[in-house]
Amino acid sequence: MTNAIDLQALAAQVAAQLTGPGGPFEMTVEQVLGAPQTVFANRHGSLLELLEASRELGDREYLVSARTRYTFAEHYAAAGALAAALAQRYGVGKGDRVGILAANAPEWVLTFWAAQRLGAIPVGYNAWWVPREIAYGLEHSTPKVVIADGKRAALAAETGTDIPVLTMETDLPALIAEFAGGHPRTAVSEDDPAIILYTSGTTGRPKGVVHTQRNMVAVADYHRFMDALSAGFRGQRWDGSPAGRRYLATMPLFHIASLHNLSIPRLTTGDTVIFPTSGEFDAESLLALVAAERVTNWAAVPTLANRILAVDLSKYDLSSLTAFSLNSAPASPALVQRLRERFPVALQGLTTSYGCTESGTAATVATPPELAADNETVGRAVVGVSIEVRDPEGKVVPDGEEGEICVRSPYVMLGYWNNEAATAAAIDENRWLRTGDFGTLREGKLYISGRRSDLILRGGENVYPQEIENVLDAHPAVRESAVIGVPHEDLGQEVAAIVVVDRPDSVTEDDLRAHVAGQLAYFKVPARWLVTAEPLPRNATGKVLRRDLSLGE
Repeated sequence: MTNAIDLQALAAQVAAQLTGPGGPFEMTVEQVLGAPQTVFANRHGSLLELLEASRELGDREYLVSARTRYTFAEHYAAAGALAAALAQRYGVGKGDRVGILAANAPEWVLTFWAAQRLGAIPVGYNAWWVPREIAYGLEHSTPKVVIADGKRAALAAETGTDIPVLTMETDLPALIAEFAGGHPRTAVSEDDPAIILYTSGTTGRPKGVVHTQRNMVAVADYHRFMDALSAGFRGQRWDGSPAGRRYLATMPLFHIASLHNLSIPRLTTGDTVIFPTSGEFDAESLLALVAAERVTNWAAVPTLANRILAVDLSKYDLSSLTAFSLNSAPASPALVQRLRERFPVALQGLTTSYGCTESGTAATVATPPELAADNETVGRAVVGVSIEVRDPEGKVVPDGEEGEICVRSPYVMLGYWNNEAATAAAIDENRWLRTGDFGTLREGKLYISGRRSDLILRGGENVYPQEIENVLDAHPAVRESAVIGVPHEDLGQEVAAIVVVDRPDSVTEDDLRAHVAGQLAYFKVPARWLVTAEPLPRNATGKVLRRDLSLGE
C-alpha cells in the first residue's frame, strides 16, 4: 500500500506542475454557459483548428482499415474535398446536420472532420438500428444528407426517406475526386454543437447527446495531458512529439469511446487508428490483427475481454501491445483478476474507467498501480473533473456513504437535442450532470454500486445488481451474470439471477446460492435462478439489455 500511496503522490506532483501557472496544461476558472467551470487556459477554439494543425503530421498514418489507409496529409485533403462537395452539391452549412450511419471505417471519421469544416453537426446513428429506429433518428435530428455504408444505405432506403443518402464505398470516392483541392472554412463558437450521439436507449427512446466544440477540444487536450503526465511520471520530458502508437478501435464510432476518446485525440497526437474489417470482431481475428498491424494500445468492453481469455494467446505475437483498458460497461473484479493472470499486457498496462455518453470522456480512471492495489475501484477524477456523491435531496453525502454520482467538467455535454425537459432533469443550474449512477467516494476513489434504473426494492431494502453480479462472476463456473428484480406479492420485488455457464449441468442453484450467501446479506441472495449457456443480450457498447432479460418462465 505504501508503494501505491507514493506513486499517487508522485502523480499528483507531476500533475500540479503541468496544470499550475505557466504549465502547458494550466487550468483556470471561467464562466461557461452561466456557471463557473475549470478549463484549460491555453486551448484551441474549435475542432477545425485541430484539423488545420494536423497537416504538419504529413505522411504518418492516421486511419487504417483493410480497404483504406489515410496518412494525415491524405486525410486533410480528403476532408477538405468532401466538405466542399457537401456544401456545393448538397447545400450543407453551419448548424446543418450530417447523418453518419455506418460500421466503423476511416470514412466515418473523415465525414466527421469534413462536417467540422462547414460548422455542420455530424450525427452518429447507431449502426445496429433497424429501419424503424433509423426512421426515428432521421426524424429527430433532420439531417440534410446521410453518409452510410452500403449495408446501412439499403436499410435507410427502407424507411422511405427523401433525404439524400451517400455511400462510403462509391459516392464518397467520386465526390472527393471531383472536389479535390477544396478547403472551406466556417467560423464557430466554443459552445456551438459539434456532434450528436444517441444514448444506448436501454429504456425508452434514445436521446441525442450534444457535445460542443469546447467539449471535444477539451477531451483531446485531456488525452494530451495524460501523455504528458505519463512522461513526467517516468522522469521524461514531454514536447508533444508523435509517439508512434497504434490504436485498435473495437468499439463503435457512434460511441464516445472510439470517437471522442480515440479517433479525435489521435489527430492531435499523431498516432494511428486501426479498424478491423466489419463483422470480424471475434477474438481470434482481432488478436491476429494486433500481431499483423503491431497494435500498441487496445480498449475493449468486458464482453470482448472475456472472449479473449477463451483463446490460446500463445498462438499470437502480442509483443507490441503495451496498454489494455476496459471501457463502456462495468468490469467485475473477477474479470480483472483473470486478465492479469492470462493476458500478458494486463500485468502492467491494465486500466479501467467510469464515464457515460453525457460525460464526454472518462470521469474517473484507475491507473495500473491503483487497480493492482484495489480492483474494485474505478479510480479517481481525471484532470478538470469534479465529482460529488449526493443524496435524493441533492446534498453531498459524507465520504464512504452511497448516493448518486454527479459530475462537472469541460467535457460534459451541452444537453439533449430538442429535449429541454430531459436536459433540465440531467444538468442543474450550476452545470452538474446527474449521471443516474449510484456509488461511493472513499478517500478520493470512486466505487460504483449500479444504475438507479437497475435498483431492486426488496421489502424496503435497496439492492444493487452489480454488487451481486461481482460475487457471482467470481465463481469459477460462471462466465457472466445479470441480476434483476421480479415482482413479488409481499416484498414488492425479489432478487433473481441469470447465470451464464459453459455447461448448465456443471453447477446447481444451491451451489450458486451458497456462494452468494457466504459473502452478502441474506436479502441480496437471489431467490430465483436461471442457469443457462446462452450469452446475455447486450447493446453495441457492451451494456446488458436488462429490459430483454427474463427467467424464461
